[in-house]
Amino acid sequence: MTRLPLVGLPTDHKILGPHPYLTVGEKYVRAVVDGAQALPVALPTLDPPLPWRELLERLDGIVLTGALSNIEPHHYGDEPSYEGNLHDARRDASTLPLIPLALEMGVPLLAICRGLQEVNVAFGGTLHQKVHEQPGFMDHREDPQAPLDVQYGPAHAVSLLPGGLLAGIAGGGEARVNSLHGQGIARLGQGLVVEATAPDGLIEAFRHDGDGFLLAVQWHPEWKVAENPFYLGIFRAFGDACRARAARRDPH
Repeated sequence: MTRLPLVGLPTDHKILGPHPYLTVGEKYVRAVVDGAQALPVALPTLDPPLPWRELLERLDGIVLTGALSNIEPHHYGDEPSYEGNLHDARRDASTLPLIPLALEMGVPLLAICRGLQEVNVAFGGTLHQKVHEQPGFMDHREDPQAPLDVQYGPAHAVSLLPGGLLAGIAGGGEARVNSLHGQGIARLGQGLVVEATAPDGLIEAFRHDGDGFLLAVQWHPEWKVAENPFYLGIFRAFGDACRARAARRDPH
């Protein structure tokens, strides 16, 4: 019997009451199980970080999840953070070095929302801290007072790169996606290739221009993944890459 691939999900550092916790959203865990057909493993984001190379040798994939926090801007420039901007220094310290190492070691990587921004920064890109305040850009944020099904419902179309990975999954040049982010890509990192753009031109997805599987999307394909063929296709493509990695690691 072929074993299920192991997929790691770096955790968020949160204070709940007087105690620190390491958490990961259930919807991401469920999407790994139902969409990628893999076994999820929570990866602690500790200070100092865990020995990632040793962990990656045991894993078949990584999902970088969305989060309430944003990357501290000193990682990509000298612009100060705005008042009220939530940060997670432990996650930054863990994921930013993890990303290029995973690519180097051939571990498939799917990055979602904050995860997309982490990958971009890890490869030398920059971010807009408030996309909605940039001339010519839409407001990509959700209405926090709306029901979750509305927040995660289709918000706008994305144009998909002809012949790209996402166009192949979607079966065409356009797809509708949700939109729940305030930050976005300003300058794309080195070695990254645009896969999708929003109507205002904001980069909504990219892949790495090299061997291996590295796909990053700004929207949330984990939301009710089994009910959306495009979202499900993203996780299935990631799962296929994880199974190929598992077969290489354990040919028997």
